[in-house]
Amino acid sequence: MELEYTSAQIEFRQEVRDWLRAHVPTAPLASFDIEEGFNAHREWERILAQGNYGMVTWPTAYGGRGCSLIEWLIFEEEYYAANAPGRVNQNGVFLLGPTLMEYGTEAQKARYLPAIASGDEIWAQAWSEPGAGSDMAAIRTRAKRTDASYVIDGQKIWSSRAVFADWCFCLVRTDPDNSRHRGLSMLLVPLNAAGITIRPIRQLDGDPGFAEIFFDDVHVPEDHLLGPEHGGWQVAMATAGFERGLMLRSPARFQQTAKRLIELCHTHASRLSAETRAGALQAWMDAEAYCHATYMTASRIMRGETLGAETSCNKIFWSELDRTMHRLAMSILGIGAELEENSDWLDGYMFSLAGPIYAGSNEIQRNIIATRVLGLRRG
Repeated sequence: MELEYTSAQIEFRQEVRDWLRAHVPTAPLASFDIEEGFNAHREWERILAQGNYGMVTWPTAYGGRGCSLIEWLIFEEEYYAANAPGRVNQNGVFLLGPTLMEYGTEAQKARYLPAIASGDEIWAQAWSEPGAGSDMAAIRTRAKRTDASYVIDGQKIWSSRAVFADWCFCLVRTDPDNSRHRGLSMLLVPLNAAGITIRPIRQLDGDPGFAEIFFDDVHVPEDHLLGPEHGGWQVAMATAGFERGLMLRSPARFQQTAKRLIELCHTHASRLSAETRAGALQAWMDAEAYCHATYMTASRIMRGETLGAETSCNKIFWSELDRTMHRLAMSILGIGAELEENSDWLDGYMFSLAGPIYAGSNEIQRNIIATRVLGLRRG
């Protein structure tokens, strides 16, 4: 596959590069899993919005600049090359935002999208439960419909950003007579609503990157329903497609890791085995292959095609590639991985171990591929 950019796309790349060079903080921000870092990253989201880079593919009316998916990929390449801060509002920008575009009412789009793009409202994802992790069809948190609202009772767990976020998009069961995939609905819930209790979950590094959310008679207005009532499974599958497919993990993220891995190999070249060298080279090729595959996927979407269960293949590929690259880095660094100058590799390694779990565990994704892509019968 040969990529040729138009003159307008080349100019856009230079514009993004120049803007990032002028605005990316010179020192890394604190982790957004602590309050200080969360607030610093929220401010960065606002700076991005001031440059009209909050989410470049969204219409200008919603805080975007109407760019194509190809231009978004260009933006991501420059963003990661500039070592810009991570997106604390990735749940809102990359997951909820596209879902709102597809299922939201005009009033919902006008209300929520500009606040997401500007960083004024940060979102958490409230899907997983103690008895429903990758198997979302087992969700038991309930929302009872009243005259003008829904009343939520239940518990969510492993909700990223929920400790400091403003809102969550919450998958609940609205029809108790239907089980599994049927009878679910998606609600947009302010995390300061009466009846909500948030309990931080500390990670290995001690930072509260996740939280449990308890709902006790929480009232949510009926216009906070996203998509059809009892049709939340279809809405959630659209969101999962964005999470596993194109938006959440752009190829630039892994290309930069592969580049750093090659540089690490050069630094320690004198003591590397042929196997390690071959592994690093394969990782670089895999990152480039993922990039080309993503450009082809973007082209398909721009032609009007839709993504289906094949996004599960995508999710398995990028999550296992990330883990492989960081394992290679750990093997090269050895005990030196614990030194401060290598903390980025160590932090990245620990995070990469979660890749095969979040966005739907890879075991579940393989089942999806077997039944929905390959057409195999369930055992």
